Amino acid sequence: MKKTNIMICLVGMCLLGCQNQNNKIQYNVDRFYDLEVLRYDVPDFDQLTLQQKTLVYYLTEAALQGRDILYDQNCKYNLAIRRTLESIYTAYPDKQDEQFLLMEKYLKRVWFSNGIHHHYSEDKFLPEFTQEWFGKALLSLSSEEWVEYGWQDNYDTLMAVVFDPDVLAKKVNQADGVDLLLTSANNYYEGLTQKEAEQWYAAHKDNSPEPLWIGLNSKLVKTAEGKIEERVFHVGGLYGEALEKVVYWLEKAKEVAETDEQRLVIEKLIDFNKTGDLKTFNEYAIAWVRDLNSRVDFVNGFTEVYGDPLGITGAWESMVNFKNIEATKRTTILAENAQWFEDNSPTANEYKKETVKGVSAKVINAAILGGDCYPSTPIGINLPNANWIRKEYGSKSVTIENITAAYDKAAQGNGFNEEFMFSDEEVKAAKRYGALTDNCHTDLHECLGHGSGKLLPGVSKDALREHASTIEESRADLFGLYYIADPKMVELGILPDKEAYKTAYYKQMMNGAMTQLVRIEPGKDIEEAHMRNRQLIANWVLEHTDDANPEVEWVRKEGKLYLKVNDYEGLRRLYGELLAIIQQVTSTGDYAKAKELVETYAVKVDPKIHQEVLERYKKLNLAPYKGFVNPVYTPVTDDSGNITDIKVDYSEGYAEQHLRYSRDYSPLPTYN
Repeated sequence: MKKTNIMICLVGMCLLGCQNQNNKIQYNVDRFYDLEVLRYDVPDFDQLTLQQKTLVYYLTEAALQGRDILYDQNCKYNLAIRRTLESIYTAYPDKQDEQFLLMEKYLKRVWFSNGIHHHYSEDKFLPEFTQEWFGKALLSLSSEEWVEYGWQDNYDTLMAVVFDPDVLAKKVNQADGVDLLLTSANNYYEGLTQKEAEQWYAAHKDNSPEPLWIGLNSKLVKTAEGKIEERVFHVGGLYGEALEKVVYWLEKAKEVAETDEQRLVIEKLIDFNKTGDLKTFNEYAIAWVRDLNSRVDFVNGFTEVYGDPLGITGAWESMVNFKNIEATKRTTILAENAQWFEDNSPTANEYKKETVKGVSAKVINAAILGGDCYPSTPIGINLPNANWIRKEYGSKSVTIENITAAYDKAAQGNGFNEEFMFSDEEVKAAKRYGALTDNCHTDLHECLGHGSGKLLPGVSKDALREHASTIEESRADLFGLYYIADPKMVELGILPDKEAYKTAYYKQMMNGAMTQLVRIEPGKDIEEAHMRNRQLIANWVLEHTDDANPEVEWVRKEGKLYLKVNDYEGLRRLYGELLAIIQQVTSTGDYAKAKELVETYAVKVDPKIHQEVLERYKKLNLAPYKGFVNPVYTPVTDDSGNITDIKVDYSEGYAEQHLRYSRDYSPLPTYN
């Protein structure tokens, strides 16, 4: 399986200015804890046809209807806690009470993380308000809410879930040597041990040439009788109330599809949501890859598997988007040259694809973010995840231009680069090349990296198990790093000169070895796959530099620790060597080597470096994590009810948006 959500690589961004329809500049929306909420613009929406605008509107409604599914997948108590907090937030009489304000802050974090566990570290975060105050605040709930949210029958359990640090402490546990299911708080499994789940999946594995992704859209439950049941997500089944709403809006979208190919995609997705049939999902994925002529596109459903400790079940996510025609020219060039990149990879020939098929790449503007893409969102996506579909039919890769533009605007002038880059030379280069090389690396990572290479015959997509995400992200990142320095990038007109790539190299090493640590609490290991990937690369390179003439090294200047790159060409050679190793691990399914790489380079944090980074970062007064509020789309109709236009508004606030979503897009029962 491919892990494709690429989080922004630099931390420490500040304000984003976005322009509304009245040309008034709006800035950051909210800030709390280590989080900042921004806006993103949707440029060129007004250039879409009425049919395209209407399609976007219907698809955004379908995207929002699945919101509660992700909350429930992340933890079985999330909906109960969120709805309890929202009811107190609405009904509590004294909105200036200190304890109420602490609860409001906690609720904002629950919204941001789609539950009670940090969206990136996976650790449960605890409230600052007291348990005594909360117990009294619960009295503002109605008797119906006490029953619906579970307080009537499970008061002590729910109190422990909120306040006890040892109860459901980690959403997804990837630690070595423990039962990953019993120590994870997510709601993909109930009553099973890791061994029981792995045995069940092994017994139901599809070994056909066009295998079904068993477990993609289901939860495994061990009954009181000891029987393991698979509860499938579909209309009439688990999460059926939400999927029925999704289907309603997809039916409307089907009627305004741009092409017959796009209409087939929507029809197949509707059928999959109704039946839960995995063969239909394969047909949908193939149809989606083949739909290349529609400007509007979307992802909707059970997709990425980071939330499952075993890397099998997909989290619900959605993103509606449309092609940025001008920016897509660069990704089109990459896609047209995909075979050249595959043939010239530093990996062994037996792990390369003889023929690269169906690589399509584009730059998009996101129109709405939903589920696992909201509020924190990727900057690039590569789908589908099934290896056999990628091999036979290809894949779609996107770079999300309006999101990367928002991050870039937010980072300007905040002092981050000046604090952590070695010299003015790197700072000036980052100003000149940073935005371009960030997008370029994302293009290479998504468009070509994830789709490169092949599994040898008989190697399972699940062979690397809990380390698959880290290894896959490392593979795609290294592919992008190796090729962004290739003269071919200048020859193709994608980069302006042979110096540009150095900014990408410096930022990767700095971020992987140093600055991403601002997201880690002292004493904690790195858990998240993208962060593990970046540290794996940086630490491996630092360990394998030339002792006499190091390509990159730690240095102290004026009492501060920095990374200094001495030999960029040598650094590229090291990236190529590690890429060859990672590709071999992937192609052969070498679990032992994957585990060795991850445990040696990706997990543990140097406490001295960590402490210094935290102290220096704190002085900048920045928030390390960013997320977004969505625009609001409103149809304009004539006297007959026909849609004549779709208006976009950017003024909705963070709390206002989430309360509206909970009111209008919350069809699931509290416990599922």
